[in-house]
Amino acid sequence: MATLQQRRPENISGDFYVDNTCIDCDTCRWMAPATFHRENEQSAVYNQPASQLERLQAMQALLSCPTASIGTIEKPKDIKKAQETLPLLVEENVYHCGYHSQDSFAAASYLMVHDQANILIDSPRFTAPLVKRLEAMGGVRYMYLTHRDDVADHAKFKAHFNCQRILHKDDITADTRDVEMQLSGNETVEFLPDVLIIPVPGHSKGHTVLLYKNKFLFTGDHLAWSTYLHQLYAFRRYCWYSWPEQIKSMQKLAEYNFEWVLPGHGRRYHSNPETMRQQMQKCLAWMQDDSATSSTPDD
Repeated sequence: MATLQQRRPENISGDFYVDNTCIDCDTCRWMAPATFHRENEQSAVYNQPASQLERLQAMQALLSCPTASIGTIEKPKDIKKAQETLPLLVEENVYHCGYHSQDSFAAASYLMVHDQANILIDSPRFTAPLVKRLEAMGGVRYMYLTHRDDVADHAKFKAHFNCQRILHKDDITADTRDVEMQLSGNETVEFLPDVLIIPVPGHSKGHTVLLYKNKFLFTGDHLAWSTYLHQLYAFRRYCWYSWPEQIKSMQKLAEYNFEWVLPGHGRRYHSNPETMRQQMQKCLAWMQDDSATSSTPDD
């Protein structure tokens, strides 16, 4: 838990604060942008919540912080109310789970409430309030893992929900060797009606993305929005397998239609299909520029 003894001096005075255990993961800054910002390579409170909505968002960020680096001076009486709001609705039947895990460096995970089978996309932190909410929303039938980095508490979710885990065999590690459904090859798979799994090797050899209804694209560490570049981009600095292969994968992905980019790391992006196609071309142009290999913001 966050402690006042470790409270960062960059915080404005008031109830909410961030302590010096912050790992600069960006979670609180995009979940509650009216309250948190980045200062000296960590998060800090620059405005205390000024409305009920801002306080709720700050509480949701507190619950989702992977290192429990956010605290309040007063014991929050509305903690249970905030817990009941997670997972957070993104749009239609897609939800952001919150409760990010330090084991995946705070990667976001999502829940798709599908009429055939609920799918948990990448692993949040296994915690009782979230599990209770997932049960109330119909449980978890499948746990789709985009790649090897964001598996976090997958085994605990498997044990609790008896869900079938999905991961490409090229990203199997000792921790995931017993995953039930191991994908292979580079061909797109129609997993369920309106659900495609698209292999996109690059960040890792077995990275895949999931496209739902030609609208929601769950991208793991393959594609995100950069607040620095103001465009879609890929994590050049954190490409562990092959940058040339990731460029090829991005070219392949650019042939699909979608309206939401929902990454594990990085910021979300939402636009109409035509603007999204333009953004994908800007992303590809940036990736193919030699300067991208020497100077990358990765935020």
